Amino acid sequence: MADRPHDPNDTHLRPEGQKALKPRDAATLVLWRKSAHGVEVVMGERHGKHAFMPNRWVFPGGRVDPTDWRVRGASELKQHVGGHLTKAASAARARALAAAAIRETFEETGLILGKPDPEPGRSVPRNWAGFFDTGFAPDFEALDFVARAVTPPYRPRRFNARFFMADADRLANEVIESDGELLDIHWVTIDKALTLEIPRITGVMLKFVEEFVESPPPASAAHKLPLYKYVRGKHMDTFE
Repeated sequence: MADRPHDPNDTHLRPEGQKALKPRDAATLVLWRKSAHGVEVVMGERHGKHAFMPNRWVFPGGRVDPTDWRVRGASELKQHVGGHLTKAASAARARALAAAAIRETFEETGLILGKPDPEPGRSVPRNWAGFFDTGFAPDFEALDFVARAVTPPYRPRRFNARFFMADADRLANEVIESDGELLDIHWVTIDKALTLEIPRITGVMLKFVEEFVESPPPASAAHKLPLYKYVRGKHMDTFE
């Protein structure tokens, strides 16, 4: 039973003999908009010194932080979004994943998916201070949950990642500002993005995003969403 691909060009692998890591919770946010050139999304290139997917073009996102579990919001998750998330997570964990997607996107791009803070002046977790200093609180209602992907065991870092989407019309600002973790962040058409150096899951999601924008799935938790994982030496595309 193989636990890694037989691709001699793939050097970003877990060292031989090292035990596979347990996937950590993470969240990704695909911001999208329509333009004269087609559907565009926000992407950036990961720094070459990163241990995980160096020099690859990705959407903003990252690991769930303990403070994401208790940050207040300006709105709540849509009912069907919460329903989808809680198929594989508690309600509190689902909300923390949504918060991580919004926070990481702000930290990496400066883009604010938020609404006016309903409780200005109230204390906030330290790593959320920059977000709330803008006068906004996270807008959970703006999120759509579209897929889950578990990093294969042959990678040196592993994540149980949830992919969210949000219409750029819900953003509180338009100026992109990089913190250095992602380089050359900008809006890019899906056709162009597919020509970049991207991880396999990013390519899969880019094609799914276009379908989602053009033909949104039913707003119901009964509708199954994609789950991407690696089982017995094969990439498996299933649903949950």
